[in-house]
Amino acid sequence: MTHPNPRPTPVLLLSGPSGSGKSSLAARTGLPVLRLDDFYKEGDDPTLPLVPDSDDIDWDAPGSWDEDAAVAAVLDLYGSGRTDVPVYDIATSSRTGTTTLDVGAAPAFLAEGVFAAEIVARCRELGVLSDALCLRGRPWTTFRRRLARDLREARKSVPFLLRRGWRLMRLEPGIVAHQVGLGAHPCGAPEALDRIAAAIAAASAPDATAGTGTRTAARPGRGLA
Repeated sequence: MTHPNPRPTPVLLLSGPSGSGKSSLAARTGLPVLRLDDFYKEGDDPTLPLVPDSDDIDWDAPGSWDEDAAVAAVLDLYGSGRTDVPVYDIATSSRTGTTTLDVGAAPAFLAEGVFAAEIVARCRELGVLSDALCLRGRPWTTFRRRLARDLREARKSVPFLLRRGWRLMRLEPGIVAHQVGLGAHPCGAPEALDRIAAAIAAASAPDATAGTGTRTAARPGRGLA
């Protein structure tokens, strides 16, 4: 397929703790959005990590997520503007189908999710990265927002959601520090929107090239490090 825009489409990575407002902010930008949480592993995957000293699956550990598939989707969108994405149902921890994401003539696209920072280095090395952000706020606010959303959507059982929410509230400063250490810029929503607008302007400039100069992104194998 020929991309409708002759230039490659760079990615803006939007990370942050669960409940920090990533999806809402992404929707406000008007950009095409790749939902990285759709690349979670299914609930019967034997490689899923557990919360220490419990039988709960640790859905906030990178091992619960298919990083290679997410990077492959980013590279498809960068090069051809189109990719097939799994449809993931969090309540049942399963993939229920696939959908096609097409970025059209957009100057950039957003890839948002709790593990977005995990692929900052790979996207930068491949020359497809425009910017990487970590949305941060107050842990108590994040806790309330996350719990209200998860209860409304019946994502998991109430006891599980309360255990997870309390644990993540205590861990939130460390989660943000980890994502910043991976290369994501920490910011609130206003600064994030400003940086995204600047990235869109840069990508839309007549002489704009994506990522690191004119480098062409390679298509990864499943084991690309």
